[in-house]
Amino acid sequence: GGATGMIGDPSGRSDERNLLDGPTLDRNLAAISGQLAQLLDFEGLDGAPPAALVDNRTWTEGVGVLAFLRDVGKHVTVNTMLAKESVRNRIEAESGISFTEFSYMLLQAHDFAVLHEERGCELQVGGSDQWGNITAGIDLIRRRTGAHVHGLTVPLVTRSDGAKFGKTAEGAVWLGEHRTMPYELHQYFVNVDDRDVERFLLQLTLLPVDEVREVVDAHGAAPSAPHAPRRLADAGPPHEHGAQAPP
Repeated sequence: GGATGMIGDPSGRSDERNLLDGPTLDRNLAAISGQLAQLLDFEGLDGAPPAALVDNRTWTEGVGVLAFLRDVGKHVTVNTMLAKESVRNRIEAESGISFTEFSYMLLQAHDFAVLHEERGCELQVGGSDQWGNITAGIDLIRRRTGAHVHGLTVPLVTRSDGAKFGKTAEGAVWLGEHRTMPYELHQYFVNVDDRDVERFLLQLTLLPVDEVREVVDAHGAAPSAPHAPRRLADAGPPHEHGAQAPP
């Protein structure tokens, strides 16, 4: 996100993002790398192919404006960009949308094209708010090379008020303990809205679905005892033998 982070995705936003400077982006990328290293194998351990962490700034900042407009913009219609819900909502709002954020879709489409051409990437996965950006990349690749690639989106984790769990959202909880202490993270889920409990148990834990149903039913029968929120807050990743980790 070294390049796209300098622009800001308008998806899910009602106003313009604050532009980040280079040092801030570098710090953000370093922090994200550390988090991803807990989930992905970048070393190729056990003989498995290693995951690759790349920064789109490496292939974007050297591209000139004319080359970008010719090689990317030529293949994407304004009609397609205006059809994107987040763009349409911003255009209809009083604040409008800058050309900078309007162009974000082209940058992400270009990323997919580069990763396809240089690394054989055939699938881009993202949150449901990324559907327009992902399909723009699919279409760009098809128009430029005739190749067929794919996109997969997953529902965003949202609160009962419809707000998503974003790093710039109000009341955000962070994965780094230097931003949100473990106790604060635990308490956040202990105090979660009853309307969110069942969905969060299904989305954020590895509890069996039947067990989730039982926990939610028990909570509904005695809502004064926060059994379901505590189960959500206490649920940790399973150990090798299937036991739940302590809170």
